[in-house]
Order: sequence, then C-alpha cells, then structure tokens
Amino acid sequence: MAQSGSCSPNSFPCARIGGMLLNPAVEADHAEIIALVNLAFRGTGPSASWNLEAGVLEGSRLDKSLLREELTAKPASFLLTHRDGVNGILLGTVWLEPGENGVWGLGLLTVRPDLQNRHLGRALLAASEDFARERGARRITMTVLNVRETLIAWYERRGYTLTNETRPFPYGDERYGRPLRDDLHFVVLEKDI
Repeated sequence: MAQSGSCSPNSFPCARIGGMLLNPAVEADHAEIIALVNLAFRGTGPSASWNLEAGVLEGSRLDKSLLREELTAKPASFLLTHRDGVNGILLGTVWLEPGENGVWGLGLLTVRPDLQNRHLGRALLAASEDFARERGARRITMTVLNVRETLIAWYERRGYTLTNETRPFPYGDERYGRPLRDDLHFVVLEKDI
C-alpha cells in the first residue's frame, strides 16, 4: 500500500480525500471487512451501531463467498478501506461502483460502531463522494431498506433525496440474512455531486 506521504487525491491505489486516506481493499483485508460489516449491520450488545437491522433481518450481512461474487461480477468497482494510519486498524469501508453517464452506486458504507459519535460516517461519505467525483461521477445512487427510516433520514441530511424507484428485497436468498418481516424492499436515494 502507498505511504500516506506519497498519496495524492488523484492517485490510485490510494487517495487522500479531505484528509481521509482511502485504500483499495486487498484480499488480506476481506476477513476484517466482513467482520466490520456484520458488526455494524447486525451486531448486538453495547458495541452495536445506532443503525442496526435488528428486528428486520438476522444472520450475517456479508460473507466471504458473497463478497468474492460481488467483486468478480463488478470488476470496475472500488471496495475502499479507511484505516487509522496506513497499516492501522480498519475504521471504515465503502463500495463505489461506476455506472453509465456519470452515475455511480454507493454501498457498504460502514464505520466502526464505537466511533460513530466522532462523525466518521459523515467524513467517509464525503470522501467517497469526492473520490467518485474525481473519477467522473456526477451523481451517486444507493439503496436502503424501506424500514430503516433513521438511516434514510441521515442520508437525507447529507443531501440525498428519495426517488420514486424501489427494488425488491431478495427473499429466499439468505446470503443477505434472514428477513423477519414480509414487507421489505429497497428505496433508492440519489445525490448530484
């Protein structure tokens, strides 16, 4: 990985965006990314995130085979990590997927739950938008479960708006977890950047 001193906003494999160092995930990062995503989305106990899917979904949010499948199916995508220093602990991760006409998808925006009160999620989201913009993005889209009203509101406060578009929840595919409700679908949010 590049050292933080040699990283510039237009470089890759790393990018220093607004003071935040983003690095491409390598296979050695995958287990740590999976653990962080599962803790942030489905964790329990005092270290749980404010935006859990508790009562909505149970089981793992991400596993090794699902991550490998996504990376193989979408080779132009960026799975980025943010660490405490160049080789420090994993603080956050994000998935950015280039699309047509400058429209990029954003997913797996995840930060350590015990650091969420430091506005790390806001900083990671802003750095992700800058990263995409510097590579030609004009708009970011994402999907969020319809019942996650607090999370939807958080994105709206960051300039995202709900579209009229929805996408079905993959009932029957428990790789994403076991649904505890029968009314789930995804809403689409977008933001011009």
